[in-house]
Amino acid sequence: MNKALVLVCLFCFNLSFAQEIIEDEKPKVEKDTILNKTRIKADGVAAVVGEFIVLESDLDREIAQLKAQGADLEGVTRCELFGSLLESKLYAHQAIQDSIIVNELYIQSLVDQQIEGILAQTNGDMNGLLNFYKKDSEEALREEMYEINKNAYLAKEMQDKVIRDIEITPEEVRTFFNEIPEEEIPTFGTELKLAQIVVIPEVTEEAKQAVIDRLNGFKKDVEENGASFTTKALFYSEDSGSKNNGGLLPTMNRKRPRMVKEFRDVAFNLQEGEISEPFETDFGFHIIYLEKVRGQEYEVRHILLRPELTEDAIQKAKDEIENVREKIINGLVTFADAAREFSDEKETKFEGGQLTNPTTQDFNFELTRMEPELYSQVQDLKDDEISPVIQDEDRINRIKFKIMTVTDRIDDHKADFARDYLKIKDLALQDKQVKAIEVWQRETIQNTYIKINGEYRSCDFQSNWLKE
Repeated sequence: MNKALVLVCLFCFNLSFAQEIIEDEKPKVEKDTILNKTRIKADGVAAVVGEFIVLESDLDREIAQLKAQGADLEGVTRCELFGSLLESKLYAHQAIQDSIIVNELYIQSLVDQQIEGILAQTNGDMNGLLNFYKKDSEEALREEMYEINKNAYLAKEMQDKVIRDIEITPEEVRTFFNEIPEEEIPTFGTELKLAQIVVIPEVTEEAKQAVIDRLNGFKKDVEENGASFTTKALFYSEDSGSKNNGGLLPTMNRKRPRMVKEFRDVAFNLQEGEISEPFETDFGFHIIYLEKVRGQEYEVRHILLRPELTEDAIQKAKDEIENVREKIINGLVTFADAAREFSDEKETKFEGGQLTNPTTQDFNFELTRMEPELYSQVQDLKDDEISPVIQDEDRINRIKFKIMTVTDRIDDHKADFARDYLKIKDLALQDKQVKAIEVWQRETIQNTYIKINGEYRSCDFQSNWLKE
């Protein structure tokens, strides 16, 4: 992890509230067991940013967590880490002033996932977790982690607000590129354009009906026998993201819809306490329990089941794509035409199977930045070569079969304005956003009460935290 990434990761921190001016505390010499250096350490409050106190122990804990996650802190100074922590506090403080709303249900769900994840790695050692956070109960730990995540959420929302409406014109992109010194023009790695044809096994009507009947059984048991919807979701739902929370989803808002349309249409037409009839989305079949309505916000639980695939359906799909591959190799049809005729993947078939890079939104995939799984599937392919049949899966399909090809390859090269316009545009936009954040920070620091204590007064901060 490089220095910039370490500083970006430094969002978790302990929180308290204060309005009063904090007097400097007498420093003491102490051995830093994290960075193995002797340093002067202020005992207690290290800084105040608006309503938030930054404790010396906050930074110690952050350093310990970064090292535990394998971060390389070589070359990263304590002052730089402290400055990043101050930035997070500043964002969170201003978010409160701007009345940014916190999604409390989402934060609580995040805490649950974090604790479960840590316990899974430590064989359920809750006592060890409590000792690390210096807490005497799980409830106290959850309260602190809730505050940590809430303010990290506020900080992220505030930063997004600062840059949300920033746009860049083609002329600004050209100016940005022309101002890059010749020796600093970036080099882009080898890029591939990829295409694929996907065949998905067909689900039988009998399998669909079996799932519908099972969901109706859950619904009936809850409504007529008083069974727990939460428990059924915990045991039976196939949505790995929500089943451990009893099917509880992030709060749905009518004004900011995030779920697929079919899901929203059902959820927003339920009455509080009502369970829906089974319905289908691309992910499978669901029933929804509307737990609570608060204005435009809906708290829902759901159970997801996906129909079973028969062996016959799986074999039929595999035979079909093998046949398509053979036709392409024998020159009976082009890859692009075969994709348009045979592929079951809506996102790519009408583009002749051409894959879109989700990061850049163009057709180019930089070889060194590919997802590992995709890289393993195409790394040995020559231009226009057809891959063997690959068995794959995704969030929607447990099994799918595909063949892939490389339609174009661009070797390592210095950035070219015409060919690499979209990448250069992204760099120019990022540069403009960074400058906007710098202006925002400079102005907000001047208008916010900030107090830096002890050894940190001697830090050479990039931002004017000392207001000199």
